[in-house]
Amino acid sequence: MMPVLLRELAGSWRSTALWALAIVAILTLYLPLYPSLTGGDMQQLLDSLPPDLVTTLGYDDITSGAGYAQATYFGLMGFFLITAASVTWASQAIAGHEQSGRLELDLAHGVGRAQYVAAQSLALIIRVLILVAVGAVTVLAFNDSAELGLDPGPVLVASAALAGLALFCGVWSLLAGAAIGGRALSAGIGALVAVAGYALNAVSRQNPDTEWLGDASPYTWAFGDDPLKGGVTIADQWQLWIFVLVFPLTAMLALRERDLRG
Repeated sequence: MMPVLLRELAGSWRSTALWALAIVAILTLYLPLYPSLTGGDMQQLLDSLPPDLVTTLGYDDITSGAGYAQATYFGLMGFFLITAASVTWASQAIAGHEQSGRLELDLAHGVGRAQYVAAQSLALIIRVLILVAVGAVTVLAFNDSAELGLDPGPVLVASAALAGLALFCGVWSLLAGAAIGGRALSAGIGALVAVAGYALNAVSRQNPDTEWLGDASPYTWAFGDDPLKGGVTIADQWQLWIFVLVFPLTAMLALRERDLRG
């Protein structure tokens, strides 16, 4: 297991670094703008927009530091960037290596299928946590200069929610790659889960009659209780992390049952 894990981490360090740089660039672009948006002009702009649109985009609390960080990074750009990285890595982990022939070669050298999935799952988790940690450190680095007024504790909880959400989408791709194969298909399934989760959350915020849709949205599981505002713990995100733990185990069973000889 360890050789596969180390090779996967070593072989993807460039992509990890590029994703991390993209996160830093986005935060460097958005966070310093917050002090200039806290005046009456911003509130007037929000008042001029349709209320449903403001609520859907999560801009209803954008004039506060926590609301701004949530709307611009954790709930939007950070979510899409880190989820895209997670789904990309997860679709490559099994399905991509199967298409390239590496999976068959590794298994032929005595690596068990369960060990292979465990190594790839751990590599996925480590890389996603690295990206989330880079984002959290950058947010805290801008906290004072951008006048966000965030406490480290809620930033940690929100970062854990972001990691859980990105990994939730990633393990769907991982399981699809193990059970079905096909890198494009497995990536598409992970992307579909991400988009569907975001859409369900958006629709659930439109009307009290549709709030129940949020119960089926991993996006709502992660950010529905506004972790940046405090009062939410990492334990409250248990739905996400159950999938992150269970789906790799299911992927092990699925890969064991597949005929990889074509």
